[in-house]
Amino acid sequence: MRPEPEDLGGGLWSVPVPIPGNPLAYTLVYALESPRGPVLVDAGWQHEDAWEALTGGLAAFGMSVADVYGVVVTHHHPDHAGLAGRVREASGAWIAMHRADADLVRRFRAMVEQDADRAWVSDSLRRAGADDRDLASHPRRRHVDPPAQPDRELEDGELIDLPARRLRAVWTPGHSPGHLCLHLEDAGRIFTGDHVLPRITPHIGLYPYDRTDTDPLGDFLASLDRVGALPVDEVLPAHQFRFNGLAARARDIAAHHEARLTELASLLGDEPRSLWELASALAWREAWDAMSLQSRQMAAGEAAAHLRVLEKRGRAARAGDAPLRYTAA
Repeated sequence: MRPEPEDLGGGLWSVPVPIPGNPLAYTLVYALESPRGPVLVDAGWQHEDAWEALTGGLAAFGMSVADVYGVVVTHHHPDHAGLAGRVREASGAWIAMHRADADLVRRFRAMVEQDADRAWVSDSLRRAGADDRDLASHPRRRHVDPPAQPDRELEDGELIDLPARRLRAVWTPGHSPGHLCLHLEDAGRIFTGDHVLPRITPHIGLYPYDRTDTDPLGDFLASLDRVGALPVDEVLPAHQFRFNGLAARARDIAAHHEARLTELASLLGDEPRSLWELASALAWREAWDAMSLQSRQMAAGEAAAHLRVLEKRGRAARAGDAPLRYTAA
């Protein structure tokens, strides 16, 4: 059940914005008071129901979307950035995100304009080891529209344009290359986006699957250590509910991934196995045969991210590229 909008005190409000048809149910959009108008942390999914929830939630506290001064997007995913462009149209607000995600938005928009995004998905799945039967068994979903291009590109440690407050960008790559947590230093609170959630772990995937110039899971684990050391009293995530004990929760999430790395390493031997085979052999909340193609694609991305860490730790080795295959090192 979606909670009601809430006054959190200290010039801070939360507005749950629905994600239609998604088990996450809603994104918690936060509004921060400032002399120039409210600044939002995330904006929610681009959907009419979400727009009505956002505008109605703000109105419940005497705010209008037309008065919004800015939108800080924790990361580019559609349940966080989707409505940012519409807020900007209604208010003239600026949109800000980390430069790495701003670059991804530029590239994604170019792919969609060229109608190249669907071909990219098919090619990447075939490189992972999926065959034509896999691709045909689950029809491809049409991608959502790309988010609005931000006006401002943030760097790690930068103070957000939030007059009379101290809201600092903390770069926490992993769930996305430019994921940001936002430390409200004057109130001992932190907005964690999807980086640290109270009961679930975010998706950490490697895309394309064969990249060797990035290590999203390694970055994520390092980012967990970093935020866990921050002096905060309350954690405000983008999903589920607020909580205390950031450091302990960060350790629990890291332990989950270490267990996953051990599970994946146990599947490796002398005989090469494709990325697709390895992903299908891992334990998931949903049985592999029942997964949609999009879910399998994400599962392969998670397996690839964990294999990248195992490669760097000297426990896995790539044994082929067409398709991608791995052995124990």
